[in-house]
Amino acid sequence: MRDSRPLAIALMGPTASGKTALALDWAQALDTEVVSVDSALVYRGLDIGAAKPDRATLARVRHHLVDVRDPHEVFSAADFAREALPPMQALAARGRVPLLVGGTGLYFSALLEGLSELPEADPGIRAAIAAEAAERGWPALHAELAAVDPAAGQRIKPGDSQRITRALEVWRLSGRPISEWQQAAAPRRFPFRVLRLVLAPADRAVLHERIARRFDQMLAEGFLDEVRRLRADPRLHPDLPSMRAVGYRQAWAHLDGHTDATTFREQAIAATRQLAKRQLTWLRARPEALWFDPTSERAGLERALADFTARPSAA
Repeated sequence: MRDSRPLAIALMGPTASGKTALALDWAQALDTEVVSVDSALVYRGLDIGAAKPDRATLARVRHHLVDVRDPHEVFSAADFAREALPPMQALAARGRVPLLVGGTGLYFSALLEGLSELPEADPGIRAAIAAEAAERGWPALHAELAAVDPAAGQRIKPGDSQRITRALEVWRLSGRPISEWQQAAAPRRFPFRVLRLVLAPADRAVLHERIARRFDQMLAEGFLDEVRRLRADPRLHPDLPSMRAVGYRQAWAHLDGHTDATTFREQAIAATRQLAKRQLTWLRARPEALWFDPTSERAGLERALADFTARPSAA
């Protein structure tokens, strides 16, 4: 049976691996648009620290799912999956190949593989959990989670307030562990044939150097002033998903006086390297993805693109 689904390309990789530059080249070559798969780029005002494409770039190549929420709002993986598919379908209807570009694995999973139908968020329960955390501390709530859902307790770190809140919220709403809900997710066939490409320097030291160099460039461009402007918004606090983004969390603590400039820089770069490590771990669990060094294997990337877009539908 022929596979008549339209084509899409997923350009994945750790932070600072060169996805943006390649995506711009390919978007122009294919006369198409980018669907951003990045949990920081969705927020307005997170520009320098999120390495958001500048206005000139956004004017040259349209990017979807960029600047779609204010930073005090929550944007979930389910929100992403729901809002990413319509622009992909609109591009396909015009004969274009959507470019999915980013490093947020949970967003890719939600879109391409689907998520379990978890209970809706409950503001009352979330407020109660936050109050308990203020009184007892997040480690105590993490211990409570581990008692009712050992699998989630092992997977979620004691300091990850966002995921602890969600897991406890699901338990209190439904009486079922969140890990049970997630295992019950029904597989579905994604309505696009997707070429999954990973950009990752073969030498980890190269990636680490790129991360440090990019962060120093962010500082030179006024990253701390950007965070100062965000902190002036009374709706923002450091536990929001937007402010927990790598770099922003460390900048908030620095501006609170918890670190000096040198320590702040070191912590932010270390946190970015840890993020890249987690992204690479997630990517290695995707055997269908093709890996390329963005510097030395550009010709291979171009061949993979040409082969995918030229080949006929397959069973």
